[in-house]
Formats: sequence, structure tokens, C-alpha cells
Amino acid sequence: MNAARHARYPRAKPLGQSDLPTLCAFTSEDSHYSIKGAAAVMGIGTDNCFNIPVDPAGRMIPEALEQRIVKCKRDGLEPFFVCATAGTTVYGAWDPIPQIADICDRHKLWLHVDLRGIERANSVIWNPHKLMGALLQCSACFIKQEGLLFQTNQMSADYLFQQDKPYDVSYDTGDKAMQCGRHNDIFKFWLMWRSKGMEGYRRQINKLMDLAAYFTARIRDTEGYELVVDPPEFLNICFWYIPPALRNLEEAERNARLEKVCSASVCVARVYLILK
Repeated sequence: MNAARHARYPRAKPLGQSDLPTLCAFTSEDSHYSIKGAAAVMGIGTDNCFNIPVDPAGRMIPEALEQRIVKCKRDGLEPFFVCATAGTTVYGAWDPIPQIADICDRHKLWLHVDLRGIERANSVIWNPHKLMGALLQCSACFIKQEGLLFQTNQMSADYLFQQDKPYDVSYDTGDKAMQCGRHNDIFKFWLMWRSKGMEGYRRQINKLMDLAAYFTARIRDTEGYELVVDPPEFLNICFWYIPPALRNLEEAERNARLEKVCSASVCVARVYLILK
């Protein structure tokens, strides 16, 4: 998000938000909480990071996104950033990246993707510490515009990043990030990749997809179980177990009873924690 702001308003780096219009960003209501966290840290404000509604499968609704962008412009805000997700945390939903990218092109907005549809994105985040099993933390950020991360974060500390070193100084990548000292997060992943290779990871992920398909089929075929999203878009299989006493109720009545159970469960959990 910081790179997106710098690409559009380079003067934000030396002058801050006071010299800018009121910026706003957009993300799915099922997206990762870190998007609003970034808006807070950058001084944009969480109230200016708008949650876009999703469909029953958990995918951002493109029409709702464009309507919100138009409304923000009408209200005097300056849209600059859209985050789409390729595999949400709970549902594993994949936002419709091509349609979202078309909207971003029309309104000249930065599109950040978290992961499918990356050929249309300005930036991409990839987390090997999730599906690929690398130890925390292990993440990579890819920016389409070469050199932008340096321009955004570079502070040119001359006691660290001298240009007359006896080696290729392009290896000094510290000025790409906000922090200075940090762990070597990528080496462990390089070792894993050397060990498994592309074919090993392909087999691993295909096996997980096969297991998800098997589990989905078992849920469909087992009485009393019901998929929340059918078919699931990825490995996240969300389902309900419906007790026999509730199976003949209308969905609205069933949901109303469920809300009462959830509220009671939360109260019990709080009492337990306090007493413990």
C-alpha cells in the first residue's frame, strides 16, 4: 500500500499526508485484516479503507466495488488502492481478478493481489509459510514497477550502503524495506525448494487438492452435514453439522436458533476464562 501511494504521490514520502487529498482504499469484507492495519499505520485511516460485499461463495462483488469507488469520488475522497484476494482465510474464495482489474484500469487504481490473476496486478504477496509449509515467517512481495520499492523506502544510510564496495551493490537490498536489521527469511525456503523441487511441490499441492475433493464428497454423502460453499473454491472446506431436531426447519429459523447458540457459547467461554 505504501508503494501504491508513492507511485501516485511521491511527495507523500517527504511531506506526509498533509499535502495529499483524502486517500481511500478498497478490499473484500472477507480479506485479511492486515489491509486495514496498513491503512492505519500509513495514516490513511481504517474508516477510509472500505470493505466491499462478497457473494455467497465469499468472492468480492465487482459491481459493488465500482459503486463504492464512484461514491467515494462523489464524496470528495481520492481512491488509489484495491486489494483482491486469491484464496481468502476462511472460505478459500478467489476474487474475480479480471473484472476487478478492468475496474482498476478504468479508474486508474493500483491493484494488489494475494495471488491468482497476478499478470493484471501492480503488486503481489506470496506466503510460502502457508500452503507450502515453510516455517514462520516467510513471505515475498513482488512489485511490477522496477525500482519502486527502493524509491518508496530508500533512506540511503551512507554508513551502510556505500556505492564503492568491492562487490555488486545491487545485492544490498536493505533499502527496499522499512526495517533495517532482519532475519534471512528466504534461505529456509530456498533449502526446501532445493530439496523438493517443482515436481515435489506439485505433488504435494495436488495431493492436498485430492484430499479436499474426497472430504467434500464425504460431506455431500453424509446425512446431517451441509456445505457452506458448494463447490469449495480451494482447500478450505466449510460445513455445518445439522442435528436431527433442526433438519426439517426452514433455513431462516435454523439460523435464528444458531445465533442464540453462538451467543450462549461465547458467554460460557467468557465465564470459563474469568473463573479460570
